[in-house]
Amino acid sequence: IGANATIVCGVSIGKFSFVGAGAVITKDIKDYALVYGNPGIQNGWVSEYGNKLNFNSDGIALCGESNQKYMIKNTTVTKIIK
Repeated sequence: IGANATIVCGVSIGKFSFVGAGAVITKDIKDYALVYGNPGIQNGWVSEYGNKLNFNSDGIALCGESNQKYMIKNTTVTKIIK
């Protein structure tokens, strides 16, 4: 969670999500979501290492740092564990 971010009481922040500095979060944030702005808007997805994920047409993304694979399905991201 970035500096000076404001999280409204009762809002849930998903695991491994990334909240930008100064963001105002008024709604729940999904796991692995990249959120910033006022109000906070989701602008992508990040890996467990904080790298932005770019999904291919099959819904698969690769973290450039860890080489871990992630899958997106119905706006939900999960790490593929071998």
